[in-house]
Amino acid sequence: MTQNPHDLARRLADRAETVCRHYLSSGRREGGFWLVGDVRNTPGRSMYVRLKDTPKGPAGKWTDAATGEHGDLLDVIRESCGLLDFKDVTDEARTFLSMPPPEPESHQQPRQSPAPHGSPEAARRLVHMSQPIYGTLVQAYLRERGITDLRGTGSLHFHPRCYYRPDEQSPTETWPAMIAAVTDLDGKITGAHRTWLDPRRRDKAPIDTPRRAMGDLLGNAVHFGLGGEVMAAGEGIETVLSLRQVLPEMPMLAALSAAHLAAILFPDTLRRLYIVRDNDPAGDGARDSLIERANAVGIEAIVISPELGDFNEDLRTLGLDALRMEARLQVAPQDVARFMAFAA
Repeated sequence: MTQNPHDLARRLADRAETVCRHYLSSGRREGGFWLVGDVRNTPGRSMYVRLKDTPKGPAGKWTDAATGEHGDLLDVIRESCGLLDFKDVTDEARTFLSMPPPEPESHQQPRQSPAPHGSPEAARRLVHMSQPIYGTLVQAYLRERGITDLRGTGSLHFHPRCYYRPDEQSPTETWPAMIAAVTDLDGKITGAHRTWLDPRRRDKAPIDTPRRAMGDLLGNAVHFGLGGEVMAAGEGIETVLSLRQVLPEMPMLAALSAAHLAAILFPDTLRRLYIVRDNDPAGDGARDSLIERANAVGIEAIVISPELGDFNEDLRTLGLDALRMEARLQVAPQDVARFMAFAA
């Protein structure tokens, strides 16, 4: 029978100290924990791995106090060995545990026929092949951009080896990628947006077009939270997530471009729309079109503008407190009270 990842993680946890001595050899044991610099086996003490099950948590779970990263011992194997493909991680874990290779399935499922390139079906398959972002390079990439509160980001996924082809004449490459599900108002996946990442720099990959969308995008978007009477809409994923750092409970969407922002579909329940603009001519055009469309159907439209080029630039350059003040001055008072997260 094929060993599932949860079983492998549990077996590794049963031998947590041995795993740490092998994969995190730069650290050392202190009491019930293994201390090391980080999950990539850097010397230091900011990351701690629980070695035994306790009422406070199970063995094998780790947290990096410096970065907020956390995970299990499969994540330790992946990061310390520099592995990208999850199959390589499980193969390494089985080798460490002296387990035989998994037996082939007794019956093969019929192979799916290839989905048309760039189609909504191809987008749906890509999303379903991806994994949650917690403890992955996507979470590290967003953290580098100042985005740490990830509430309501179930539309984002991680693919460790996403295909990238510069053009028809070039060979196919593979890079880790953030995969964002594009959905319609009913929550059906109609497309996907890929942001290829550089695992060394925790930034976009050094390729010509590190962002690409596929599928049916017009009117649809990447949604964060469930739409209601109030919603915010912007262009980029990072821009929208930056504003959600200070308005974490407000439903928002990323339309992925200025043209698509101008064409978003409105939920029947929407009464007030915040337009999260970018400071450029395309952003101005999207703002004007969206205000006209919203007003035509009785929706109040309020523009929120960044101090610099966009809200992620504001977050990274000016800081969280400055971004909170920007939003507080531009959002309706009743929505400040309802949606804003205030500093502790």
